[in-house]
Amino acid sequence: MKQINKKRKIFNRLQKKISKFLCVIVTGISGAGKSQAIKCLEDFEFFCVDNLPAPLIPKFADLILESGTSMQKVALGIDLREGKFFKDLSKDLQKFKEKKINTWILFLDADHGTLVKRFSETRRRHPTGKGIEEGIKEERKSLREIRAEADKIIDTTNLTLSELKEMVASSLPTTPERNLHISIYSFGYKYGIPADADMVWDVRFLPNPNYVPSLHHKTGLSQAVRNYVLKKKEAPLFLKKIFSILSFCLPKYIKEGKSHLTIAIGCTGGRHRSVTIAESLASYLKKNEYPVAIHHRDLDHSEIL
Repeated sequence: MKQINKKRKIFNRLQKKISKFLCVIVTGISGAGKSQAIKCLEDFEFFCVDNLPAPLIPKFADLILESGTSMQKVALGIDLREGKFFKDLSKDLQKFKEKKINTWILFLDADHGTLVKRFSETRRRHPTGKGIEEGIKEERKSLREIRAEADKIIDTTNLTLSELKEMVASSLPTTPERNLHISIYSFGYKYGIPADADMVWDVRFLPNPNYVPSLHHKTGLSQAVRNYVLKKKEAPLFLKKIFSILSFCLPKYIKEGKSHLTIAIGCTGGRHRSVTIAESLASYLKKNEYPVAIHHRDLDHSEIL
């Protein structure tokens, strides 16, 4: 851990002085979780390319520089099929350094028995084209040099996906942006609950503006409707409880590795109360610096109850 922290400090100093670009090379033993590690980096907002042909790797460095800010953090997944890359690793990494692109090698490994079990369960053919056990042994020999050059080796033998994600995050030479992206939907129960909702809150207990003639044809986006709903004592108390629950849950979701959460707020028709509460919830989350997208699914339905 001390060695990793030392490398990270050195890297961060170099990054400030030399470059704003980071390229993580993700490699390792087949079946050890390279694809899952790539997905983790995608969640950390890295631009990821898996199994890029070896001859294109130097050209990819030019593409990174030409991209401006859109590819400041990239990850390349390289496996046994790109044998040339391993042979010319030092030369290719030197080209990245010459172009002032910082590189970081992440190597995934697992014990022999676990690898055999994973291949057997998925019925995948080993990349060497040989039997599973023989292929694993041959691959270990082929990857011996790059394993020795790795900045971080992660043994995935007993790791869950969330534990892998946490280890990938902690191993990187720069702190990843682990944002939880939140989608908030207002909806009407008469049209059905959103199928992809992680949390559903029913606000049909709140006073209904639909029965107020002056508010009947307005929506929760109008100040008059929002004032009517929020000035009733039930609404502020309800929001306070939701805020408390989310302030407890959201950091734990992030720690667990969740990258997206969908919250659905429902009333009868999806035009008044649910819209008001959804807007208030979105405002609260934005103030707490969570990326939020809000959707009023049933706002345009012509029928009002």
